[in-house]
Amino acid sequence: MRIRAFQGLVPQPALAPEVACVPYDVVNAAEASALASGRPRSLLHVDRAEIDLPGGTDPYSASVYAKANENFLQLQREGVLGREPGPCLYIYEQQMGAHRQRGLVAVCHVEDYDAELIKKHEKTRKDKEDDRTRLIETLGANTGPVFLTYRDEAAVTALVNAKVKEQPLHDFTAPDGIRHTVWRIAGGAEWIQAFGRVPLTYIADGHHRAASAARVARGRRERNPAHRGDEDYNWFLCVMFPASELKILPYNRIVFDLNGHSPADFLAKVSSTFGLVENAAPSPTAIGQVSMYLGGKWYGLKCPVDPKADPVSRLDVSVLQDKLLAPLLGIDDPRTSKRVDFVGGIRGTGELVQRVNSDGGVAFSLYPVTIGQLMDIADAGQIMPPKSTWFEPKLRSGLFVHTF
Repeated sequence: MRIRAFQGLVPQPALAPEVACVPYDVVNAAEASALASGRPRSLLHVDRAEIDLPGGTDPYSASVYAKANENFLQLQREGVLGREPGPCLYIYEQQMGAHRQRGLVAVCHVEDYDAELIKKHEKTRKDKEDDRTRLIETLGANTGPVFLTYRDEAAVTALVNAKVKEQPLHDFTAPDGIRHTVWRIAGGAEWIQAFGRVPLTYIADGHHRAASAARVARGRRERNPAHRGDEDYNWFLCVMFPASELKILPYNRIVFDLNGHSPADFLAKVSSTFGLVENAAPSPTAIGQVSMYLGGKWYGLKCPVDPKADPVSRLDVSVLQDKLLAPLLGIDDPRTSKRVDFVGGIRGTGELVQRVNSDGGVAFSLYPVTIGQLMDIADAGQIMPPKSTWFEPKLRSGLFVHTF
């Protein structure tokens, strides 16, 4: 793995809480507009610039990217975002309740992404990748970091533990209760050397941002006859967390109907494959368990797994899809089916109960995928099923911006 310090843009310390915003892809346009209302310095005006254009504007239209660039330049002109005096790394700590995670902020090289030293576990959607590619190219900047993880490296951990005893650059609690603390590391040669012992990293979140950064770099190379490989466009913004500190929440499922089955018939068929335990806990307590909500009652299911199966097929979400959602409920492709919805674990199982009680259907509460499972799948060159992992807390955009 190659990492590098960068001379980026950062918000004035007093303005960091106003600038920092949720990732562009966890909110729709209406939610982004609401979050940015009365907050003209929010980076959502750059990452989701359609909120500043007339309602109904195509979010992929040229006017959106032009507006994003206009807003980005205005933040710089007004001094909201200022250039660092020299190359820096950063420690970025997030605290959600009792959970805390500390990541190293740096730029990574797109050749490491192409060479699978930055491993992937998801497919990207062309429309979303095209969108971020156009934004990155238009701005000449990475506004949102890619969320990476790595197997713990003692030398890096020791440096982090020493650094966080110093005075931070930013320290604030966002409206959602997540605390964000940042420490600046000028130069960072010792850190870069220590991280050189990390052989590879894994994308936890941000596959579209990483793929788009790589596309922009390839395009810039082709247009640059003097390309060397060390230009800033070859590097993209990342935050790298040790695997032991990360928290994955489940990604639960709701199917809107029983595909023509009566509740009794459906329960009988589920029982024949998974077994059924009535009055189960809403949240399963171990891998291999699924909780199902139907007709005002929770049921416990046990996933039948072939121990010889590949890492993807052994996942609870895969077993549920292959042995229940597809054959019984007719959800053949969860990526495209309009009869299934996905509910991030941050919303809790109460969301599942409320929606099934209100609209009918059946809900499935899953045990979270582990970091070990994610790494095994990426190491095998396989792809996770859609909507398998929900990482919390989410990284804020705008605390550091890499430009090129």
